[in-house]
Parts: sequence; structure tokens; C-alpha cells
Amino acid sequence: MDAPARPVTGPDPQLSFGELGTPLSAVTFVVLDLETTGGPPDTDAITEIGAVKVRGGEVVGEFATLVDPGTSVPPQIVSLTGITTAMVTGAPRLPAVLGALLEFCAGAVIVAHNAPFDVGHLRAACRRHGPPWPRPAVVCTARLGRRVLSREEAPSCRLSALATLFRAGTRPVHRALDDAKATVDVLHGLIERVGGRGVSTLEDLLALQVEVSPAQRAKRHLADAVPEQPGVYLFRGPGDEVLYVGTSGDLRRRVRSYFTGGDKRARMKEMIGLVERVDWVVCAHSLEAEVRELRLLAGHAPRYNRRSRFPHRGWWVALTDEPFPRLSVVRTPRADAIGPFTRRPDAVDAVAALQDAVPLRPCTQRIPARGASGTPCALHEMGRCAAPCAGHLDVETYRPVVEDARALVRGADDAGLRRLSATVGELAAAERFEDAAAHRDRLADLAAALGRVQRLSAVAAAPEMIAARPDGERGWDLAVVRHGRLDADGLARRGVEAMPVVEALVASAETVRPGEGPLRGAPPEEVAVVTRWLERPGTRMVRTTTPWSMPAAGAGAWAGWVGRAREARRADPRPDAAVPAVPREPP
Repeated sequence: MDAPARPVTGPDPQLSFGELGTPLSAVTFVVLDLETTGGPPDTDAITEIGAVKVRGGEVVGEFATLVDPGTSVPPQIVSLTGITTAMVTGAPRLPAVLGALLEFCAGAVIVAHNAPFDVGHLRAACRRHGPPWPRPAVVCTARLGRRVLSREEAPSCRLSALATLFRAGTRPVHRALDDAKATVDVLHGLIERVGGRGVSTLEDLLALQVEVSPAQRAKRHLADAVPEQPGVYLFRGPGDEVLYVGTSGDLRRRVRSYFTGGDKRARMKEMIGLVERVDWVVCAHSLEAEVRELRLLAGHAPRYNRRSRFPHRGWWVALTDEPFPRLSVVRTPRADAIGPFTRRPDAVDAVAALQDAVPLRPCTQRIPARGASGTPCALHEMGRCAAPCAGHLDVETYRPVVEDARALVRGADDAGLRRLSATVGELAAAERFEDAAAHRDRLADLAAALGRVQRLSAVAAAPEMIAARPDGERGWDLAVVRHGRLDADGLARRGVEAMPVVEALVASAETVRPGEGPLRGAPPEEVAVVTRWLERPGTRMVRTTTPWSMPAAGAGAWAGWVGRAREARRADPRPDAAVPAVPREPP
């Protein structure tokens, strides 16, 4: 997988017709307008929907309906729109209308005057009532008007003003269908104006809505040769240094967005000012693209990627190698370790949680196997340490404590987590809510960290796993994974026998020698990416050298409880917030 299977760059190809952009004459627009009660988007405030479908300057369909918001229409809205409570009573409710509207808009570009308002209400409605928001391209005629028209020509960009300017055939009167028809004429008028600026494609029209610096616009040609395929892209600076690395399912569209104002981050605008060249790697599928991105980040450490600073470094919690082991925060993980944590304080919190779960000694001094003597510390008086430093405990008596810790980390026994959950319940029953919430959060973070390392370790432990995913076109995306690393990848297109491709990938893959630690030396981020791909619905295991399984007594059984605990923390961070019940006994 590390060997370059295809060229990064090459001669600039002649652009195909499709790569030049979508001509505006071929675009289907759905121009819509909503009337509401004045309520926020997270309520069913819509009272009327009007939409007009146009293509090539001609109207090809209309959609109009009143909507019952389930509440009365305020007097000021009645005065503005003429829509009364009696008119909407008995009209279909929003969930019944939403599916039909989305079907009417399918495959089209959405157009609205002050589009964030209309699109915001529809997007929120989809979140509440189930149909997924299709994320169409959106044109706002108000924003476009401000970009195209001068102040002298259009002092106001209200719909009524622009409808008058472009001599719309329908006067906007705050009724949905009439306002949508007026917006159609405004859209066509604006398109005629921008045609003189060389705007002839949908991509150009969308870019015109966004404020683009001269430096960005001057470098748009750098995206011309980038293919419309999945892969990884690299922006290079004046000294050929890599400034930024990213990945996309459509390389050309994503790269082009940087030069058309699609990415509004300040550091990206600064980066574009330095870019001299764009390189790319076409990838077989999304998993290869994500892994290549991680490896390029590690190899180049681009200054404009936030993740490029120490991408493979992290903090781990591990047992020390001494007669009386203790927990230590380290950079290099050992066999029984928890992590990685991006912040050292998070690892320190995990140490404290583990010491609550398993009575390991908290002191940091090195204790010899024999002859330890001294005065017990205050923690011994508090019942939190058996004081091996004072000779109160020998190595053999201490060993079961260490084995309990190892069993907890490996997922062989979750008794330590159950002890912590019992403490949470006792504190809540005693109405010590602040302490209960603190212990709940500590338990949730520890269970999540254990679940993560156990989940990734299960993949990293396998010498070889071969998996396949449907590519959406009746073919297969293929991956050979060895000890958590993507070692080879490929495609079996529709009509091609998959197994010969699999065997060829296996034969060409490199040998991976496992390293130390729970992830066998593999980069944690790469193992995480591979694991997510393997766990996605639809992925099929072709074969594996060892069983891929999670420990029955592992932290995975606590995932539901962790989710409820974190939701409680987000919903009400007060110390006296409700504490979720502990999970049931795992099977």
C-alpha cells in the first residue's frame, strides 16, 4: 500500500465537457418560498409552501399547499400574509407535506430569496420528522443580487424591489406561490446580468455568491487538471513544501472550492495565497484515501493541517515493570495500556479512575521486592493504599491486584467498573449529587477509553483480515489489513470475479511485523480508520487468520451507559443533575 501505485501528477489533460462545469441551461432549479407563524425553525411554524420548478428558462412544474402549524396564526402574521388560523385548520401537517416537497425538489438546485431562512426551516423539519435533508446546492437571490447589482441600481435587495427592477410578471404579496413566481423572474434577471461576466455554469453561479479574494480567484486554474475521482490532494508552496493535505470523494470539486470561497476559514485563505501547485493521488476507495491522508500528514507535517502536529503521538496509561507495579502516564504503550489520549491531563484522570476501580498503589516511589520498610502515607490511613512501601504487603499478596487491573484493561473482567458504578449509586442515594456526578463522569470517560483500546486491539491483533464492501455499482471495494494497517487495497468492478483480485492483492502486499503495545505498533489513527471501515454496515469479511471478536466482559457492554451519562452531562452540567442507572449484567 505504501508503494506508489499510480502517478501523483502528470501532464495536464484536456478537460472533458463534463469537467468544464454544468451549463446553467441544463440545471433544474426549484424556486421556493415559505410563509410561517414567525416561530423559530425548531418548531412547526410553516403555514404555506410554494415552489416552482424551472429548467432552461421554462416552468416545468409547480407545488403549493397550506400547512397546519398546530397553533393559531398571530395577528401580525395574518395582517402581513392574509393567512388566517381558519385557512390552515384542516390543512395537512408538516410531516405529511415534507416528503412530497423533497420528492418535488429531488435532483434540483434550491433557490430562495433570503435562502438561509427557508432552507433553515426545511432542514430543521427534516431533523424532527425523519426524511434526511438531501443537502442540495442552494442559490440565494438576495445574496446574489448584492454581489451583482450596484447600490445605485438597487438600493434595496428586498424581493419586492428586485421584482420591480426586473419587471417580474407576478407581484410578491407574502403568499408562498406568488413570491416563488416573482423569485423565478428575479433569478432569470440575475442570470442574464452575470452572463456578461463569463458566468455560464452552475459552479460559477454558486461561487459568485461567496466573497472571493483576488488571490483566490487568480489561482482557480490550479484545479483545472484535478480529476473528478476520490483521493487525496496536496497543496504545495513556493519551495515545493506541502502546505495542506486533504481527502475527498470528488477531488476536483473539493480543490476548486478553495479558490471559489467555499472554505471560509482564515488560515485557508492565507494558505491559498501561498499555493503554487496542487498534487493528487487517485485512490481506489474511501478507506485508501483516509489512510493515505494520515500517512502524508505524518510524513510532511503540513503547517496548515491542525492534525499534522504529532499525528502519531499520544499519551498512554500503562503498568510499570517493577515488583509492585503502579500506573504511569507514558508515550510508548506497553502490552496492557489504555489510550491514546491526546491530552496528558486526560491520561492523568484515567489513572485516578483506574485507581478507584482497582486498588493499585498510587505512590510513585520504586519499591524493592524484599526489605521494604517505612512509614505508611496518608492514603493508607484513608484506606486507599495497602502500603507495600512500608512492608505491609508482599509481592505475592499484591499480585492479584495487578492481575485485576490487567483483566480490566484486556476486557477479561469488568468488576472494577462495577465497583465504580456502585459508588455512583451510593452517592446518588445519599443525595451527594455533586460527588455522584463527578464519579459518573470519571466512570464514563474510563469505560469509553477502555472500550476504544479493546475495540482497536481486536483489529490490530489479527495477522491478516481481508474485507469487501459494495461500491454502490454492483462491484466491490477490497482491503487487506495486517495488524491494523491497510496493507493493500483494490477494486473488483461489476462483472469482475472478486476472488482473483483478492488473491492478487494478498500476493502483492508487504509483510507486516507486529510491534509492541496493544496496537502491535500500528499508528492509532490508522487503526481507528480501518476499524470504522470494517464496522460499517455492509462490510463483509472475506477471511481472517484469527477470529475477530470483542471480549465478552469488556467495556463494550457499557457503551449504552456511557452514551446516557454523556448525554446527561451535555444536557445538564449542574452538579445535581440526574445520574443514569448502571447497565444491566452483560450476557
